[in-house]
Amino acid sequence: MTAYIIVLSIGLAAGVLSGIVGFGSSIMLMPALIIAFGPREAVPIMAVAAIIGNLSRVMVWWREIDWRVVGAYVVTAAPFSALGARTLLILPPRIVEASLAVFFIAMIPLRHWLAARQFKLKLWHLSVIAAFIGFITGIVVSTGPINVPFFLAYGLVKGAFIGTEAMSSVAVFITKALVFRSFGFLPLSAIGQGLIIGGSLMAGAYIAKGFLLKLDPAKFRRLMDGLLLFSGLTMLWTALT
Repeated sequence: MTAYIIVLSIGLAAGVLSGIVGFGSSIMLMPALIIAFGPREAVPIMAVAAIIGNLSRVMVWWREIDWRVVGAYVVTAAPFSALGARTLLILPPRIVEASLAVFFIAMIPLRHWLAARQFKLKLWHLSVIAAFIGFITGIVVSTGPINVPFFLAYGLVKGAFIGTEAMSSVAVFITKALVFRSFGFLPLSAIGQGLIIGGSLMAGAYIAKGFLLKLDPAKFRRLMDGLLLFSGLTMLWTALT
């Protein structure tokens, strides 16, 4: 019972953070889930909780979702996430995590370079990029930060970014969960635990809305840069230790 209280408290804080920036819940929750339930059980629990967390951000920002972006993203990301989830069963994720960490950090100067030249991505760019992101999401626990530079380069900020990214991620995580279930890696107990923990993420998302409405778009982009750096360094430390 104590473990659940601690995990749910962290889940609420993670829900607030991810409700403001669009990612971070998995990074915050995974260590607590591993301690409470074990490393093998933590992955499918987080997969279910991530679906609920993303659905909550979809409901909060429903009116600002760019459905063209969602369609362009999901059409390639979903099938490639299934391929990545199957690859997870045979490929140690540490090498992938270390590579992603370097990628996250490198995206900070790249985003500024693209912004300085007023370069904006088109829908077909997002479809091509989403195939890569979907595959990587199937392998590792969290790739939330990887969407940031591309969705920002398309022109999405604040609620439009949060809602569109969340709706796009829902399809990817559902696909991943179905693959886990088909291989017996998602028992009913993990589904129940994920739904409970996802409830704390949902509560945090509603709390976060008030903060995000007051946030200046320029400050929002700077916040994204800081969290990309933090996520990259955290993932690199995890992969190397």
